[in-house]
Amino acid sequence: MKERKTFAGRWIQDFLGICNHELRQIFSDWGVMLIFFVAGLGYPILYNLIYLNGILNDTPIAVVDEAACSESRDFIREIDATREVEVAYKCINIAEAQKLMQERKVKGIVLFPRDFGDRLARMETATLSVYADMSSFLYYKNVLMSTNFVMLDKVRSIQIERYGALGYTAQEASQLTQPLLYEENNPYNRAFSYNIFLVTAILLIMIQQTMFYGMSLLAGTQREKNHSFASLPDRLSGHGVSRVVLGRGFAYWLVYMAVGLYIAFIVPAIFGLPQRGDFKDILLLLVFFVTDCVLFSETWSVIISRRETIFVLFLAISPICLFLTGTSWPTVAFPGFWKYFSYLFPSTFGVQAFLNMNTAGGDLTSATTQIFALSVQTIVYYFLAYATLYAENWVINHERELAEVRQKIDEKRRLDRKKYTGLISGGEA
Repeated sequence: MKERKTFAGRWIQDFLGICNHELRQIFSDWGVMLIFFVAGLGYPILYNLIYLNGILNDTPIAVVDEAACSESRDFIREIDATREVEVAYKCINIAEAQKLMQERKVKGIVLFPRDFGDRLARMETATLSVYADMSSFLYYKNVLMSTNFVMLDKVRSIQIERYGALGYTAQEASQLTQPLLYEENNPYNRAFSYNIFLVTAILLIMIQQTMFYGMSLLAGTQREKNHSFASLPDRLSGHGVSRVVLGRGFAYWLVYMAVGLYIAFIVPAIFGLPQRGDFKDILLLLVFFVTDCVLFSETWSVIISRRETIFVLFLAISPICLFLTGTSWPTVAFPGFWKYFSYLFPSTFGVQAFLNMNTAGGDLTSATTQIFALSVQTIVYYFLAYATLYAENWVINHERELAEVRQKIDEKRRLDRKKYTGLISGGEA
């Protein structure tokens, strides 16, 4: 019993010592501090400020009506009546409309070709062209949405007219064009606000990415100085890998639970983002998510050998992580490779759970699948972090042993390796 207490006490002492050492490393590296606290706390504010006007009304557009028919004029009136756009200019030709767009007076153009009315009269498919200013996604969204809404309404009206011409009654024509009555209802984002759609998903990705980049930056710095985290103290005798993994991880967990609380609760409150989830449920989700992110970062930071590598990864990985959450594209439509590739990242499940709970107002049962996946990831990444740290420690120890053996051989042969290295490289003897 005494041995167990001694071992347990030593384990806790080592764990706390490693955690304390890691915290000192974090707070003594300005690069890591910049990523954790400037980027981690500032990026959520910056993104919300960029997309502060998530709803854009009455986007000015120009209309070119070459058809000059009753159908095109009716279409234009209905477009102008939508919330999304305002018909600010009616142009004679497309060149005039393009000039207005170049002068930034309009954000989109709707063109009705000359044969628009004739094609409809002949019961053929008529087309119209829509152009949008892509300097902001909101311009594109508004111009396209308003045109699509009116087009869908017009398609149904045209179908009813054509059935009427064939001798069907109005009721029969209505039933043929819309056999099932439905009402479109988007309860979680009624106005299609872009900041609710995008920024809410980005919040948890910021936790994962800034943690990984900060931890990797510190790991790369240490390896550049030949002070790898995998160099276990001699007193641990190679049996302290779990203490290093958990001790290091707990330091980041403490920092990022505070950052996570700020991102998940304070930022949405400042900018009026949906907060429909229960505080305790979101807090529990953060515990699972931050723990998973810590072990994910410890595992993959082993590939970082230089400090500058993370800046390349930042540009390459962050957009992919956002896409893989299924926010901009449904996960059921993912090709097989990308579906399985998404399982590598905690953000894939964390963002989905956060949206289910905080945006849609669900409880823990609505995120059971995601929380289970986060738990499985945590277990897998713990063993992977353990294995990578153990393997790196083994390599370091054997390289040290080889260096000692080589030094002893050189001493016996009275060989000055530095001298001969200088001669081979062209230096002076």
